[in-house]
Amino acid sequence: MIFDPVYFIFALPALLLSMYASALTKSRFNKYSKVAASSGLTGAQAAHQMLQREHIQDVGIEKVQGFLSDHYDPRSKVLRLSPQVFDGRSLSAVGVACHEAGHALQHASGYKPLALRSRLVPATTFTSKLSMPLLMLGLFMSGSPMGQNMMIAGALLLTVSVLFTLVTLPVEWDASARAKKVLVRDGVVSPAQEADASAVLNAAFLTYLASAISAVMTLLYWLYRSGLLSQRR
Repeated sequence: MIFDPVYFIFALPALLLSMYASALTKSRFNKYSKVAASSGLTGAQAAHQMLQREHIQDVGIEKVQGFLSDHYDPRSKVLRLSPQVFDGRSLSAVGVACHEAGHALQHASGYKPLALRSRLVPATTFTSKLSMPLLMLGLFMSGSPMGQNMMIAGALLLTVSVLFTLVTLPVEWDASARAKKVLVRDGVVSPAQEADASAVLNAAFLTYLASAISAVMTLLYWLYRSGLLSQRR
C-alpha cells in the first residue's frame, strides 16, 4: 500500500485536511489559552457549574496528564480534564471543559448518537484488530480469489470503524453546541468573548471531521483494491 500511487490519490486530501485541522486546533487553543475568561473560573469550575445547573450530581471531575487529553468516560461517569484545562482560567480551558460537560449532559438525557457510539466501542475495538491484517494479507495474495476475498472481508470489518467515526460527528457537534449555549448564558464568558470561545470548539470539531473523511477514503481505497469499486472482479 505504501508504494501504491492509487492509495495516495484516496488518502492525500484527507491527510492534508487532518494536518490543517490539527494545526488549527493547537494554534487556537494556544492563542486563547492566553485570554482569561471574564468569569475567572477554571475549566473544572466551569464544568462543575454547568453540571450543577443541569441538576447532574453523579458526574465526577478528575485531572489527567496529557495535552488535550480531555474526555468524558460514560462508564465511570467522570470528566477527565488535562492540567491546562482543569486548572486553566482561559477561554480555551472553559470552552473545552464545557464541551466535555456537554457529553455528560448527553449521557444524562439519553442522547441516542452517544448511546450508539458507546455500543460500537467493543465492536470497533475487535474489528480494528482484524481488518488490517486481513487487508494486508489479501493484498499480498492479490490476484488469487482467496486474496480478493480476504480484502473484501477486511473492508467489511473496516466499515465498523468508519461507522464509529461518522457517528462521532453529531456527538461532538452537539456537545459543542451545548457548551456554546451555556458559556454566555451562565456567565462563564462575556458576550464579547463568545465568538472566540466558539472558535476553539469549531477548530476541535474539524479534527473529528478530518478523521471521518480519512476513514471513509481509506475504506474506499480498500473497496477499490478488492475490486468492488472497479471492473477487476
